[in-house]
Amino acid sequence: MTLIPAGTPARRRASRAVAVVLAILTALATPGIPAFAGTPSPIPTPTPPIPAGTTAFTLAPISNGIVSPGEALAVSLTLQNETDAATAAAVATVSLGRTPLPDRESLSAWLEGTTSGVRTEEVATASMESVPARSQAVTAARVEADDPSLAGLAPGVYPLLAAYDSPTGTVTSTSAVIVPEADPGEIGLGVLVPITAGPLSAGLLTADELGELTAPDGALTAQLDGVEGTAAILAIDPAIPAAVRVLGSSAPESATAWLARLEALPNSRFALQFGDADIAAQLETGLTAPLRPTSLTAYMVPENFVPDSDTEPTPTPTPTPGADPDAPVLPTLAELLEVGPNTREGVYWPTAGSAGPAAVEQLGGLTVDDQGSLTVIPSATTTAGAGGQTVRAHGVAGDASVLVYDSDISAALEKASALDDNSLRGAALTQATAYLAFATAQTDGAPLLVTLGRNPDRSRLGLAATIGAALDAPGVTPFTIGGLANSATADVEIEDAPEQSARSAAASALLVEEAELARFSTILDDTSLLTGPERAEVLQLLGNAWLVDDVAWTEAVSAHRDQTATTLDSVGLVPTAPISLFGSNVGLRFWVRNDLPYPVNLVLYVTPDDLRLDVQRANPLIAQPSSNTRVEVPVQARVGNGDVTLDLQLRSRASVAIGDPESVEVSVRAEWETFGLAALGIVVGALLLFGVVRTVRRIRARRRGKDAAPGDADAGTESEDAT
Repeated sequence: MTLIPAGTPARRRASRAVAVVLAILTALATPGIPAFAGTPSPIPTPTPPIPAGTTAFTLAPISNGIVSPGEALAVSLTLQNETDAATAAAVATVSLGRTPLPDRESLSAWLEGTTSGVRTEEVATASMESVPARSQAVTAARVEADDPSLAGLAPGVYPLLAAYDSPTGTVTSTSAVIVPEADPGEIGLGVLVPITAGPLSAGLLTADELGELTAPDGALTAQLDGVEGTAAILAIDPAIPAAVRVLGSSAPESATAWLARLEALPNSRFALQFGDADIAAQLETGLTAPLRPTSLTAYMVPENFVPDSDTEPTPTPTPTPGADPDAPVLPTLAELLEVGPNTREGVYWPTAGSAGPAAVEQLGGLTVDDQGSLTVIPSATTTAGAGGQTVRAHGVAGDASVLVYDSDISAALEKASALDDNSLRGAALTQATAYLAFATAQTDGAPLLVTLGRNPDRSRLGLAATIGAALDAPGVTPFTIGGLANSATADVEIEDAPEQSARSAAASALLVEEAELARFSTILDDTSLLTGPERAEVLQLLGNAWLVDDVAWTEAVSAHRDQTATTLDSVGLVPTAPISLFGSNVGLRFWVRNDLPYPVNLVLYVTPDDLRLDVQRANPLIAQPSSNTRVEVPVQARVGNGDVTLDLQLRSRASVAIGDPESVEVSVRAEWETFGLAALGIVVGALLLFGVVRTVRRIRARRRGKDAAPGDADAGTESEDAT
């Protein structure tokens, strides 16, 4: 799609209004040609949207620009209007050059709007009515098969031009007509289509996300619908089938059905990096090989993998001989990451333009099961491709094997696959077909490779139509990835790639924090409960799907780093107030905070700064999940009083420091115990003595009272006698 002034005014013929009407009627009845009304049909929402305040004019030949001898030429003219005013009615002319374009470079220049020096002749006109604001309209034009302008065209790619006069000048759109060979030789073509989800910061898709993506109108369903029945080579993100399998029997029905469809497809395939992670950014951090997931155990619930007589978990786990047949059996990591049959191992697909010679050489040295690796690169990063030449699919860069996809064809196919509007998609498919016509004539019989780019939001219609257009092009036969890998090779020279400073810096920071988390995880019986999700999340954050939105990616990385910091701070000592110690043999109590959902194994190390306090240095404990756990440390005070500082440090059983160290002031008053006991003994003894004395006195007093009573009676009798 172009919006440029015409380089040379088109030569007009006499009015052919009647012929245009007849052509439109014929186009309506022609199989394979979209039905266009005789007048423009406004569509309220243009597809795709163009910048506000602009218009766009697109010329799209029917049948992807292929016109065999004896066939008519039908085109659509689409005018998109995103201004606030209706466009003026105009008459568009369609012009065709009878001299074929000589090479790919001239085709690129023509499609980019460089029309000077290219001679064309008017072959049709079409009346375009006014297009309302924020709408679009499609008008048809046709050149009959017996028109002299089509007679005698030899096989080749011919320039095609549409133009109309607007109040601001002449508006043009360029395209091409492809006249195929009568009996073209067969050239192998591999069409690479990724199966990916959108950007993700979590390690795996959740059940709700899977249910949405695999619903009848979901993006993953559309991707399978688009490739089903085609010979496309599938590049599958293994995180998607893994997300379904870790759910076991709790996976949404739509997700398990989607996975079964994927596994049943006969297409050749390979696995992308987990999360379709950016390979070049990883290698720039100094890694010797791209990262792989370490464990997905944390995402699995054992109850979802209990054998059932009616349903089997997906995938069926490998049982252990002699194990309880009713016990849960979790699938292995390899089983979770399988992407289906006909898989070629050891294929790496860096994002376009990111892998330079060093990265390709490094990837080329990797092997999987004694099989050499393949690195997928665009032809634009090779010296020959950058110079406008066609590069065959299988190449060798130094000692590294590479699969080279044609950048020009792939760019046009990627654009076409993202369009749902037939007329607009037809313009991109014509460009791809024109480039393919040159490419197939320049490979000396060797196969070619093209891709549809990374776009998880394409419709099934856009995918299927684009794949079909590529594989149905004249002289093309589908190739599998195995066929490409076994084809003849040619030496290729790879140009330097710009460094991805922002992404490699983020990758380095994430890897440093991952290493810290790995050390921290030694507090668990199963360290993979922390390290597995961390690695999965790091790979997802390095996913190529984030490349379209740097701001959102930066925020996601920052949020992940904050969460990692929170995890590293989830276990620690609760601050303790100063302690006064009275006595020589007591226990000091401290509290350990554990915010993790798992019990953790720790050792509390206590170190005094004074010999007057003897402390048990190492104190093992198990801190319970999501709670504070008390730990009692035995201490013994020696002779003497004073202040002692205890340095506290939690460590894992692998001696990794956990949390920040703490210090506690202890006031030791060990002699007070002796003084206190002595004083207490004196008090108790005094009380006992006092009690004894008092008791004796009471007894004596009671006895004196008994002895005095008879004497008093005798004295009274004597007094009476005297009287």
